[in-house]
Amino acid sequence: MNKKYEFTGETKTWVGRTLHRIRAKISFGFVVKGEIGGWIEAETNLAEDGDAWVYCDARVYGDARVYGNAQVSGDARVSGDARVSGDAW
Repeated sequence: MNKKYEFTGETKTWVGRTLHRIRAKISFGFVVKGEIGGWIEAETNLAEDGDAWVYCDARVYGDARVYGNAQVSGDARVSGDARVSGDAW
């Protein structure tokens, strides 16, 4: 069970995929418990450890993964086999 974030129940379809809005279950890095995040297709897209986060209307889907202390924000789209890691913003 994911201890860092949960799906809010809000979904949207993007390029034929169902994306889920996320909400922080705990505070970490710059994220406050309860904060609404961006959109991911599956829990495999956003690491549970580290301070990685998807903000605003950013979307992460497919086999893409955000981990470490990386942050994806704005209208960014991360897809395919892309990896966003380390301290990338």
